[in-house]
Amino acid sequence: MSVVLSEKPIVAKEAPYNNPFNWDFLAAAGTLVLFASIVAFVVMRLAGARLNFFTVYARTVRQLALPIVTISFILGIAYVMNFSGMTSSLAIAFSKTGLLFPFVSAFLGWLGVFLTGSDTSSNTLFGPLQAQTAQQLHNVSPILTAGTNSSGGVMGKMISPQNLSVGAAGVNKVGSEGEIFRRVIGYSLILTSAMGILAMIEAYVIPGIVPPTP
Repeated sequence: MSVVLSEKPIVAKEAPYNNPFNWDFLAAAGTLVLFASIVAFVVMRLAGARLNFFTVYARTVRQLALPIVTISFILGIAYVMNFSGMTSSLAIAFSKTGLLFPFVSAFLGWLGVFLTGSDTSSNTLFGPLQAQTAQQLHNVSPILTAGTNSSGGVMGKMISPQNLSVGAAGVNKVGSEGEIFRRVIGYSLILTSAMGILAMIEAYVIPGIVPPTP
């Protein structure tokens, strides 16, 4: 039985926090990348290339050592924030914006991806709250706010510490994450604002596109 409980207003009534552990390692992205690298190694060896799989693998792990640690810590922080209610408290604070909520919902998704590094995780954290808030407002569609959460979250990918670490390591620029962040933060805010404005238009100017909940 879960020792972490979800409380109002996140859920209608107190319930165990839904966080099942799924050991789907064969479908995981890392496993697929490993299989692809093995296939590529076999093909290159058949083509006559001189490569040592384990040497290349060890070199890659050394290159990604810092990003791996960074990602582990970020995921740990995300779980602590989620289980302690910190993330929900942030979401509730954003939900107090009333008529501006469709605009803010884009930044809520943006914040979720910044914290977790994953649009899927952001949708898991904030998606239900987005829908519940829209239902409380009555004049905004839960589908619209949930979709805006995901769309705004995509704009947070470029500034997420996890993605910055992986991207910097991929181009051999480990340690330059701060410079990359400084260069892309402006674009991230502009694009997220554009998504928020689009959500406001869909909510109030042409609400028939995504009708609110009756």
